[in-house]
Amino acid sequence: MPGVRLILALHNHQPVGNFDGVFAASYRESYLPFLDVMADYPTIPFVLHISGPLLEWLVENQPDYVARVRAMAETGRVEILGGGFFEPILTMIPHRDRVGQIREYSGYIAEHLGVHPRGCWIAERVWEQHLVAALVEAGIEYTVLDDFHFQRTGVPESAMRGYFLTEEEGRLLKVFPISERLRYQIPFQEPHATYEYLREIANQQPGSVLVFADDGEKFGSWPETHQTVYTNGWLRHFCDMIVANQDWLEPTTFARAVDSTLPVGKVYLPDSSYREMTEWVLPSDRIVEYQAAIQQTAHEPVAHRLRPFIRAGGSWRNFKAKYPESDEMYARMIGLSDRLDALSKSDQADPDYLGIARDQLYRAQCNCAYWHGAFGGLYLPHLRNAIYRLLIGADDALDESEGLNGPRVAIEAGDFNLDARQEVRLENDRLIAFIRPAHGGHLYELDVRKPAINILATLDRRPEAYHAAIAAACSTRSDAYDGPPSILTKVVLKQEGLDHLLVYDRHPRKALVDHFLPLDATLDDLKTCREVERGDFVSGTYLSKLQRGPDSVALVMERPGLADGHPIRLRKTVTVEADSGTLDVLYVLEELPVGVPLHFAVEINLAAMAGHADDRYYSDSQGRRLGLLDSRVDLDAADGVSLTDEWLDLAVGLRWSQESALWCFPIETVSQSEGGFEGVYQSSAVVPRWVVKADESGRWEVRIRWTLEPASRSKATAVKNRERLMVDG
Repeated sequence: MPGVRLILALHNHQPVGNFDGVFAASYRESYLPFLDVMADYPTIPFVLHISGPLLEWLVENQPDYVARVRAMAETGRVEILGGGFFEPILTMIPHRDRVGQIREYSGYIAEHLGVHPRGCWIAERVWEQHLVAALVEAGIEYTVLDDFHFQRTGVPESAMRGYFLTEEEGRLLKVFPISERLRYQIPFQEPHATYEYLREIANQQPGSVLVFADDGEKFGSWPETHQTVYTNGWLRHFCDMIVANQDWLEPTTFARAVDSTLPVGKVYLPDSSYREMTEWVLPSDRIVEYQAAIQQTAHEPVAHRLRPFIRAGGSWRNFKAKYPESDEMYARMIGLSDRLDALSKSDQADPDYLGIARDQLYRAQCNCAYWHGAFGGLYLPHLRNAIYRLLIGADDALDESEGLNGPRVAIEAGDFNLDARQEVRLENDRLIAFIRPAHGGHLYELDVRKPAINILATLDRRPEAYHAAIAAACSTRSDAYDGPPSILTKVVLKQEGLDHLLVYDRHPRKALVDHFLPLDATLDDLKTCREVERGDFVSGTYLSKLQRGPDSVALVMERPGLADGHPIRLRKTVTVEADSGTLDVLYVLEELPVGVPLHFAVEINLAAMAGHADDRYYSDSQGRRLGLLDSRVDLDAADGVSLTDEWLDLAVGLRWSQESALWCFPIETVSQSEGGFEGVYQSSAVVPRWVVKADESGRWEVRIRWTLEPASRSKATAVKNRERLMVDG
C-alpha cells in the first residue's frame, strides 16, 4: 500500500460569450503547454474537466488537441470529468435542467473524447444536498468538493484522506474533499513545499488519498504563471518530484481511487461553496468587517481551532439578492425554462424549435455572468450581453414552436422578476419590453429581437469590498503588497485615476427614471450622484392600467407626488404597435403650480454597446456626430439623439416633441480581473431635461419616441435629413 495517493485534477473553463482571443490565449498559454509537459511523464495520470463552452471551441478550432486528449483518455492516462454542459451553477437551475445538462454533456464527451464520465465537476463547487438526486439520476457516480464543505460538518482535517458517501432519498453519491492547502501551494510555492506536506501525511496516515483540484488557468493564464510554470520549469520540477518518490507517492485518478479503496465514512454536507465565495457573497460592508475580524484574531492561540466552525457567509444564491441585475437574468431564465417545460408537454409545439430553445436556454445558464467575486463576471458587459442574446433567442424559438410569427402585439402583467410585485411585459414581433410600475415605473429590459440585444443590460455602480484597496493604492501610487503571490491578494492598477470612478448610484441605472432637479443642477451632479433630487418619483410606486387594441397595446402609469415641494401628478404611457420597431412614451404632468419653473428630466441608460470605439457614437437628429459613447455631451438645445453601434448594426434613436437641454455621460465601474483592477464602461446615460413652466391649465406634456433599427438604415435616414435641411436652407 502506498504512503499517499495523490489526485491531480484541473478544471479548464471559458464562459459562454467570452472573446475568441481569450479562448486562444488560454489555449496557447495554459491548456496546450500543460498537456505537452504531462506527455513526457507517462507514469503520472491526471484528471481533466473541460467545460462545455471550451470543449466546443477546442473541437472547432484545435482538433489535434482534442485527439491527443482522447487518446490519453482511452488509455487511462487522463480521466475526464463531466458536469453541466455549459457550466451552470446547478443550484440555480431547475432539477430538469440539471439532469438534462449533465446527460447531454456526458454524451458530448463520449462522442468527442471516447469515454463516458463517471464523475462530474460541480461549477464553483456550489453545493446543496438535494443535488445528489439530480447527479445520480444523470448517471454520475462521484464528485469533488472543497474540504471547507466537510469542515463545516465537523469533519477534522485528519479524516479527510479519502472519499465519503453521501445520500439523498436512498440515492448514494461518492464525494472527494479538495485540499485547500494544496490549492494554495500549487503552483505558487516550490514543489518541495508539497513534498514535505505529502511526506508528513504518508508518515502519519499511510494509505491516504489527497486531492488537488483547481482552475487549469492557474497553470499559465493567470498573470506571471506562464513564466513560473513553464519557462522557469515549475511543472517539470513538480513532476520530477513525483516520479522520484513513487515508492511512497502514487499519482492516481478519482476512478482508480474509487475502484481500489473504500469510503472513509458517510457525510451530509451543508449548503456551501469554496471558502472564498462564501465571503464574496456577503454584503460588501460585511465582507470588510469579516476580513478585519479574521485578521485581528489570526494570531490568537485558539483561532486555528475555531475557524473550521465559523460560517463565513451565505450561499451562492444570495448573489441574486446582492446584485439585482443578476436576479433579473435569473428570473428571465427561470420563466423561459418553465415555458419550455410546459410546451414540451404539448402535442401542438414544434419539437425542432423546442430543441433550439433548449440549447439556447442551457447556454444562457452558464454561471459566470450571474455573480462577481475575485474576477469580472457580472461586471463584464460582453458576458451579460451573451446571456441576454441567448435568452432572447430561446424566447423567439419558443414563439416559433407555437406558430407565433409575423406582425403581432401583446401585453401581460405578472411577477416577471420574482419580487412579489406585478411587472408588465409589452411585446410585438420586433421588441420585448419589461416595466416595473411598483419601482419608479422603470423600463428595465428592452429586447430588440433581430440582433437579440437587450439595450438595457446595465449595471449599477455600487461599493465593493476591494474598493478600499484601490483607493489606498491610488493614494500611494504603488502596486506593492505584502503576502503570497496569489492573484486573490495582489493589488494591480491597470490604469490611472481609478479612484475617481469610485462613485455609487442612488437609484437603478434603468430607463424612464423620472427626476425633478434644482434649476441650477449640473451634469456632474447627476454623474457623481450628488444628493440633488427634488422629487419623489425616481423609485416611487406608480398605479398602472393595461390597454389592449387590435394593433397596439399600452401601459398607463400614474402617480401623485412632490416636485420641489409642490404636489403634482405625473402620468406616463408606454405604447407598442404591431410590426413596428418603435416604442412611444408620453409624459403628462398635471396639477402643476402655475408660473413656477420646475426642472424635469427623464433618465435613460442604454447599454449593450461599446463605449470607446470609432464606430460607436452619439449623433444628433441630422446625423452629425456628437462624440463616442463614453464621452460627455452637454447641449442647451436638442430635439433628440441617436446612439449607434455599427459593429452590432444597431441604432437607438430618441426623439422628443418639445425641445430640451441634453446631458449624456458614461456609467463606468471599477472591478477586479485576473490582470488587476480596471475601469469598465457599462452604459451611457441619456438625460433630456426641460424647465417646465405651466400655464393656467397646470398641464405640460412631452412625447419621447424610441426607434430601434439597423445602423445602416439609420445612417441613410440621417443623410436624407441633412440633404433636406440643406435644400430648405
